[in-house]
Amino acid sequence: MEEKLKSFEKLLNIMDELREKCPWDREQTMESIRNLTIEETYELADAILQKDMHEIKKELGDLLLHIVFYSKIASESNDFDIKDVIDSLCEKLIFRHPHVFGDVDVQNNARKVTENWEELKQKEGNKSVLSGVPDSLPALIKANRIQEKVRAVGFDWDKRDQIWDKVHEELDELKEEVKQSNTLNTEKEFGDLLFSVVNAARLYNVDPETALERTNLKFIDRFNYLEENTIKKGRSLKKMNLDEMNEIWEEAKKFDK
Repeated sequence: MEEKLKSFEKLLNIMDELREKCPWDREQTMESIRNLTIEETYELADAILQKDMHEIKKELGDLLLHIVFYSKIASESNDFDIKDVIDSLCEKLIFRHPHVFGDVDVQNNARKVTENWEELKQKEGNKSVLSGVPDSLPALIKANRIQEKVRAVGFDWDKRDQIWDKVHEELDELKEEVKQSNTLNTEKEFGDLLFSVVNAARLYNVDPETALERTNLKFIDRFNYLEENTIKKGRSLKKMNLDEMNEIWEEAKKFDK
């Protein structure tokens, strides 16, 4: 523990010195590093999907730097400092885990913990169950978080296989709007279908964002294989028909990770 505290102290000292002596660091504001923080978060997410522990460690360090940076900027205006950030986090963790730090019994049930968590957030002043969902979240992640939060207060299907009737219903409604060539309603029904599919993923313990990203990466790998093997044969994709492309595409499946 002592070594960890020394390392953290060293980081804080480095941040103090950078803020004082580095022209770039001295000019930064919370607004100017906001986009960089978002970028670092996505880089961490990429490293996690790749199971690259070296990169995960590196990206966690970058995120930690940003937390320290924001805290340093806030301390200069006497709003808060890193100690306030840590103290606030500790208080929240203790308050929201009465089954660990108090006498609440959750019967070793993770879902019960989640339900209790949402109740406690209401006591902290959240006016709505959904008030904690950031507006700027990507739509797919936001849909999943919305559904997780309403489930915690009991708004969910009685049996998870009931969701498939809803998925089929939304798909049928989408097909009908496509037939009618109604662009506005087609978009609406696409949204409803996607929302129901995200719901199905949640009910079957699949993270939809991760699932879709894995498919994205798989498609990229297969298409790269298609391009490379087309070039090797001296051919152009634009001059090939779909059947010819599919033949190489099927070969690419053998190399799926």
